[in-house]
Amino acid sequence: MRRACLYLLIFYVMWLAALTFFQEKMIFPHDLAGRPLHDALIPPEAQRVWITTDDGARVEAWYFPTADATRQAPAVIFFHGNAELIDFNLSLVKRYHDRGINVLLPEFRGYGRSTGSPSQKSLVTDAALFLNWLERQPGVDASRLIFHGRSLGTGIAVQLAALRPPDALILESPFTSISALAARFGAPAFLVRHPFRTDRVLPTLNCKVLILHSRSDEIVPFEHALKLHRLVPGSAFVELDGSHNSGLSEQAEYWEAVNGVLAGL
Repeated sequence: MRRACLYLLIFYVMWLAALTFFQEKMIFPHDLAGRPLHDALIPPEAQRVWITTDDGARVEAWYFPTADATRQAPAVIFFHGNAELIDFNLSLVKRYHDRGINVLLPEFRGYGRSTGSPSQKSLVTDAALFLNWLERQPGVDASRLIFHGRSLGTGIAVQLAALRPPDALILESPFTSISALAARFGAPAFLVRHPFRTDRVLPTLNCKVLILHSRSDEIVPFEHALKLHRLVPGSAFVELDGSHNSGLSEQAEYWEAVNGVLAGL
Protein backbone atom coordinates (compact mmCIF):
# COMPACT_ATOMS: atom_id res chain seq x y z
CA MET A 1 0.00 0.00 0.00
CA ARG A 2 2.80 2.42 0.88
CA ARG A 3 4.57 1.62 -2.38
CA ALA A 4 1.38 2.15 -4.34
CA CYS A 5 0.83 5.53 -2.64
CA LEU A 6 4.43 6.50 -3.39
CA TYR A 7 3.99 5.60 -7.05
CA LEU A 8 0.78 7.61 -7.20
CA LEU A 9 2.51 10.58 -5.60
CA ILE A 10 5.41 10.39 -8.06
CA PHE A 11 2.99 10.12 -10.99
CA TYR A 12 1.00 13.13 -9.73
CA VAL A 13 4.12 15.26 -9.32
CA MET A 14 5.23 14.32 -12.85
CA TRP A 15 1.75 15.13 -14.14
CA LEU A 16 1.82 18.57 -12.51
CA ALA A 17 5.29 19.18 -13.92
CA ALA A 18 4.04 18.31 -17.41
CA LEU A 19 1.01 20.58 -17.04
CA THR A 20 3.27 23.39 -15.90
CA PHE A 21 5.91 22.91 -18.59
CA PHE A 22 3.46 22.48 -21.49
CA GLN A 23 0.87 24.98 -20.24
CA GLU A 24 1.26 27.48 -23.08
CA LYS A 25 0.99 24.76 -25.71
CA MET A 26 -2.22 23.50 -24.10
CA ILE A 27 -3.89 26.90 -23.72
CA PHE A 28 -2.57 28.40 -26.97
CA PRO A 29 -2.13 25.45 -29.41
CA HIS A 30 -1.36 27.57 -32.46
CA ASP A 31 0.06 24.51 -34.25
CA LEU A 32 -3.49 23.10 -34.35
CA ALA A 33 -4.98 26.23 -35.89
CA GLY A 34 -3.97 25.30 -39.43
CA ARG A 35 -2.14 27.28 -42.05
CA PRO A 36 -3.26 30.81 -42.93
CA LEU A 37 -4.58 31.59 -46.37
CA HIS A 38 -2.14 32.56 -49.06
CA ASP A 39 -2.09 36.34 -49.48
CA ALA A 40 -3.71 35.99 -52.91
CA LEU A 41 -6.74 34.33 -51.28
CA ILE A 42 -7.34 36.97 -48.63
CA PRO A 43 -10.71 38.63 -49.37
CA PRO A 44 -10.13 41.88 -51.24
CA GLU A 45 -12.65 43.68 -49.01
CA ALA A 46 -10.54 42.93 -45.93
CA GLN A 47 -8.44 45.85 -44.75
CA ARG A 48 -5.28 44.38 -43.24
CA VAL A 49 -4.27 46.16 -40.06
CA TRP A 50 -0.93 45.64 -38.29
CA ILE A 51 0.26 46.75 -34.87
CA THR A 52 3.81 46.57 -33.58
CA THR A 53 3.92 46.04 -29.83
CA ASP A 54 6.38 47.41 -27.30
CA ASP A 55 8.20 44.08 -27.20
CA GLY A 56 8.54 43.93 -31.00
CA ALA A 57 5.71 41.55 -31.91
CA ARG A 58 3.87 42.28 -35.15
CA VAL A 59 0.20 41.34 -34.93
CA GLU A 60 -2.40 41.31 -37.69
CA ALA A 61 -6.12 42.02 -37.83
CA TRP A 62 -8.65 42.17 -40.66
CA TYR A 63 -11.16 44.98 -40.76
CA PHE A 64 -14.41 44.73 -42.73
CA PRO A 65 -16.26 48.07 -42.82
CA THR A 66 -19.88 48.19 -43.83
CA ALA A 67 -20.73 49.06 -47.42
CA ASP A 68 -21.72 52.62 -46.51
CA ALA A 69 -18.57 54.05 -44.91
CA THR A 70 -20.17 57.51 -44.69
CA ARG A 71 -22.69 56.30 -42.10
CA GLN A 72 -21.48 55.71 -38.57
CA ALA A 73 -22.47 52.20 -37.55
CA PRO A 74 -21.87 49.86 -34.61
CA ALA A 75 -18.75 47.71 -34.66
CA VAL A 76 -17.97 44.25 -33.32
CA ILE A 77 -14.58 42.85 -32.36
CA PHE A 78 -14.58 39.07 -32.64
CA PHE A 79 -12.04 36.95 -30.74
CA HIS A 80 -11.83 33.37 -32.01
CA GLY A 81 -11.01 30.14 -30.18
CA ASN A 82 -7.57 28.83 -29.26
CA ALA A 83 -7.19 26.54 -32.29
CA GLU A 84 -8.56 28.89 -34.95
CA LEU A 85 -7.39 31.68 -37.24
CA ILE A 86 -9.13 34.84 -38.40
CA ASP A 87 -8.89 33.46 -41.94
CA PHE A 88 -11.72 31.03 -41.33
CA ASN A 89 -14.34 33.26 -39.71
CA LEU A 90 -15.61 35.00 -42.82
CA SER A 91 -19.14 33.61 -42.52
CA LEU A 92 -19.48 35.49 -39.24
CA VAL A 93 -18.35 38.68 -40.98
CA LYS A 94 -21.17 38.31 -43.51
CA ARG A 95 -23.73 37.75 -40.76
CA TYR A 96 -22.74 40.94 -39.00
CA HIS A 97 -22.55 42.90 -42.25
CA ASP A 98 -26.11 41.82 -43.01
CA ARG A 99 -26.99 43.59 -39.77
CA GLY A 100 -25.13 46.77 -40.76
CA ILE A 101 -22.22 46.26 -38.36
CA ASN A 102 -18.51 46.85 -38.96
CA VAL A 103 -16.31 43.86 -38.07
CA LEU A 104 -12.74 43.63 -36.77
CA LEU A 105 -11.02 40.24 -36.54
CA PRO A 106 -7.82 40.50 -34.46
CA GLU A 107 -5.37 37.61 -34.69
CA PHE A 108 -3.53 36.20 -31.67
CA ARG A 109 0.20 36.58 -31.25
CA GLY A 110 2.04 33.56 -32.60
CA TYR A 111 -0.96 32.59 -34.76
CA GLY A 112 -1.18 32.81 -38.53
CA ARG A 113 1.08 35.58 -39.84
CA SER A 114 1.48 37.25 -36.44
CA THR A 115 4.69 36.99 -34.46
CA GLY A 116 5.31 36.89 -30.73
CA SER A 117 4.21 34.57 -27.95
CA PRO A 118 0.63 34.55 -26.66
CA SER A 119 -0.24 35.05 -23.01
CA GLN A 120 -3.21 36.47 -21.16
CA LYS A 121 -1.43 39.80 -20.65
CA SER A 122 -0.15 40.13 -24.22
CA LEU A 123 -3.41 39.13 -25.90
CA VAL A 124 -5.45 41.59 -23.84
CA THR A 125 -2.86 44.33 -24.44
CA ASP A 126 -3.01 43.70 -28.19
CA ALA A 127 -6.82 43.68 -28.08
CA ALA A 128 -6.79 47.11 -26.42
CA LEU A 129 -4.49 48.47 -29.14
CA PHE A 130 -6.79 47.16 -31.86
CA LEU A 131 -9.78 48.63 -30.03
CA ASN A 132 -8.11 52.04 -29.96
CA TRP A 133 -7.54 51.76 -33.71
CA LEU A 134 -11.13 50.70 -34.36
CA GLU A 135 -12.63 53.59 -32.41
CA ARG A 136 -10.83 56.07 -34.68
CA GLN A 137 -12.28 54.71 -37.92
CA PRO A 138 -14.63 57.15 -39.68
CA GLY A 139 -17.47 54.69 -40.18
CA VAL A 140 -17.48 53.46 -36.57
CA ASP A 141 -19.81 54.73 -33.89
CA ALA A 142 -17.59 54.25 -30.83
CA SER A 143 -20.63 54.55 -28.57
CA ARG A 144 -22.00 51.29 -30.00
CA LEU A 145 -19.37 48.58 -29.61
CA ILE A 146 -19.81 44.83 -29.27
CA PHE A 147 -17.18 42.41 -27.99
CA HIS A 148 -17.82 38.85 -29.20
CA GLY A 149 -15.69 35.93 -28.07
CA ARG A 150 -15.73 32.21 -28.70
CA SER A 151 -14.17 29.71 -26.29
CA LEU A 152 -10.73 31.14 -25.36
CA GLY A 153 -11.82 34.35 -27.06
CA THR A 154 -14.47 34.85 -24.38
CA GLY A 155 -11.70 35.25 -21.82
CA ILE A 156 -10.01 37.92 -23.92
CA ALA A 157 -13.31 39.73 -24.59
CA VAL A 158 -14.16 39.88 -20.89
CA GLN A 159 -10.68 41.03 -19.84
CA LEU A 160 -10.83 43.75 -22.51
CA ALA A 161 -14.27 44.75 -21.25
CA ALA A 162 -12.72 45.31 -17.82
CA LEU A 163 -10.54 47.98 -19.42
CA ARG A 164 -13.17 49.50 -21.69
CA PRO A 165 -16.76 48.28 -21.16
CA PRO A 166 -18.60 47.68 -24.45
CA ASP A 167 -22.28 48.20 -25.06
CA ALA A 168 -22.80 44.47 -25.55
CA LEU A 169 -20.79 41.36 -24.74
CA ILE A 170 -21.46 38.07 -26.54
CA LEU A 171 -19.88 34.96 -25.02
CA GLU A 172 -20.02 31.74 -27.04
CA SER A 173 -18.99 28.55 -25.18
CA PRO A 174 -17.47 30.52 -22.29
CA PHE A 175 -15.57 29.19 -19.28
CA THR A 176 -15.56 30.62 -15.77
CA SER A 177 -11.75 30.55 -15.72
CA ILE A 178 -8.82 28.57 -17.08
CA SER A 179 -8.08 27.78 -13.44
CA ALA A 180 -11.42 25.98 -13.14
CA LEU A 181 -10.78 24.03 -16.34
CA ALA A 182 -7.32 23.06 -15.09
CA ALA A 183 -8.80 21.80 -11.82
CA ARG A 184 -10.60 19.08 -13.82
CA PHE A 185 -7.14 17.68 -14.55
CA GLY A 186 -5.90 17.90 -10.99
CA ALA A 187 -3.94 21.14 -11.43
CA PRO A 188 -4.10 23.61 -8.53
CA ALA A 189 -4.96 27.19 -9.41
CA PHE A 190 -1.57 28.60 -8.40
CA LEU A 191 0.10 26.74 -11.29
CA VAL A 192 -2.05 28.49 -13.92
CA ARG A 193 -0.14 31.39 -15.45
CA HIS A 194 -3.05 32.57 -17.65
CA PRO A 195 -6.14 32.29 -15.41
CA PHE A 196 -8.60 34.40 -17.46
CA ARG A 197 -10.91 34.91 -14.46
CA THR A 198 -14.13 35.65 -16.32
CA ASP A 199 -16.09 34.75 -13.19
CA ARG A 200 -14.49 37.66 -11.32
CA VAL A 201 -14.75 40.29 -14.04
CA LEU A 202 -18.15 39.63 -15.59
CA PRO A 203 -20.26 40.58 -12.54
CA THR A 204 -18.50 43.97 -12.39
CA LEU A 205 -19.47 45.00 -15.94
CA ASN A 206 -22.36 47.26 -16.87
CA CYS A 207 -23.38 46.16 -20.36
CA LYS A 208 -25.68 43.76 -22.16
CA VAL A 209 -24.46 40.17 -21.84
CA LEU A 210 -25.45 37.21 -24.01
CA ILE A 211 -24.22 33.72 -23.13
CA LEU A 212 -24.46 30.93 -25.71
CA HIS A 213 -23.54 27.36 -24.83
CA SER A 214 -24.36 23.73 -25.56
CA ARG A 215 -25.04 21.01 -23.02
CA SER A 216 -23.13 18.64 -25.34
CA ASP A 217 -19.91 20.69 -25.21
CA GLU A 218 -17.12 18.20 -24.53
CA ILE A 219 -14.39 20.82 -23.99
CA VAL A 220 -15.98 23.46 -21.76
CA PRO A 221 -18.63 22.01 -19.43
CA PHE A 222 -22.10 23.50 -19.73
CA GLU A 223 -22.02 24.26 -16.00
CA HIS A 224 -19.48 27.01 -16.63
CA ALA A 225 -22.01 28.96 -18.68
CA LEU A 226 -24.75 28.39 -16.10
CA LYS A 227 -22.51 29.72 -13.35
CA LEU A 228 -21.68 32.84 -15.37
CA HIS A 229 -25.38 33.38 -16.05
CA ARG A 230 -26.11 33.17 -12.33
CA LEU A 231 -23.34 35.67 -11.62
CA VAL A 232 -25.02 38.16 -13.98
CA PRO A 233 -28.78 37.78 -13.37
CA GLY A 234 -29.65 40.24 -16.13
CA SER A 235 -27.74 38.32 -18.78
CA ALA A 236 -29.47 36.52 -21.64
CA PHE A 237 -28.80 32.78 -21.81
CA VAL A 238 -29.45 30.55 -24.81
CA GLU A 239 -28.85 26.80 -24.87
CA LEU A 240 -27.86 25.46 -28.29
CA ASP A 241 -27.22 21.98 -29.66
CA GLY A 242 -23.89 20.55 -30.73
CA SER A 243 -20.33 19.87 -29.68
CA HIS A 244 -17.70 22.50 -28.95
CA ASN A 245 -16.53 22.72 -32.55
CA SER A 246 -19.76 21.90 -34.37
CA GLY A 247 -20.48 25.44 -35.54
CA LEU A 248 -23.09 26.79 -33.13
CA SER A 249 -23.28 29.97 -35.18
CA GLU A 250 -25.01 28.06 -37.98
CA GLN A 251 -28.14 27.66 -35.87
CA ALA A 252 -31.05 30.07 -36.28
CA GLU A 253 -31.46 30.42 -32.51
CA TYR A 254 -27.91 31.75 -32.29
CA TRP A 255 -28.58 34.77 -34.49
CA GLU A 256 -32.03 35.32 -33.07
CA ALA A 257 -30.32 35.76 -29.69
CA VAL A 258 -27.70 38.06 -31.21
CA ASN A 259 -30.48 40.15 -32.77
CA GLY A 260 -31.97 40.56 -29.32
CA VAL A 261 -28.71 41.92 -27.95
CA LEU A 262 -28.19 44.25 -30.90
CA ALA A 263 -31.69 45.70 -30.66
CA GLY A 264 -31.51 49.24 -29.41
CA LEU A 265 -27.79 49.75 -30.07
